[in-house]
Amino acid sequence: MSLKGKHIGFGLTGSHCTYDEVIPQMKKLVEMGAKVTPFVTHTVASTDTKFGKSEEWIQKIKDITKEEIVDSMPKAEPFGPSTPLDCMVIAPMTGNSTSKFANAMTDSPVLMGAKATLRNGKPVVLAISTNDALGLNGVNIMRLMATKNIYFVPFGQDNPTVKPNSLVARMEALPETIESAIAGKQYQPVLVEKFRD
Repeated sequence: MSLKGKHIGFGLTGSHCTYDEVIPQMKKLVEMGAKVTPFVTHTVASTDTKFGKSEEWIQKIKDITKEEIVDSMPKAEPFGPSTPLDCMVIAPMTGNSTSKFANAMTDSPVLMGAKATLRNGKPVVLAISTNDALGLNGVNIMRLMATKNIYFVPFGQDNPTVKPNSLVARMEALPETIESAIAGKQYQPVLVEKFRD
């Protein structure tokens, strides 16, 4: 399947340490011919960290997608009935956003985009990056895995010695996961080796 001509929402949440892995995948989707509309949480749009300034990340996203960034609830709402997406991606997907999404809480443009996409019966692809995936957030991840039209980018432990509860998606598998999700299938295998000695 080709992603050419597909309209993909690309949501980013506050796992700042993974943006260097995620942004190249956003660029790849554009190069594959997809129209990519970026969605960001307030944290992404306003927080400077040791991984970069928010305005620099926002500019990189604008340069890649050439689309207006969806950074408010009013901007996100139309992606339900009036501007449907073929697929909504959230990469990275923090533990905080995972917990909210699994419990039907919609308090950010990113989660609003995901909710609207599910409402339209279209796929939502999640690329998790959370330190408590094998802790309290495990139940939320499993709830989402068992939900119709939600698909996961393959993930694994990124640092089992120092952070034994942490799981991070293999971001380079994002395009293939999206293609499979649009076809109604979960890209396999879901559990992969992420950690490297």
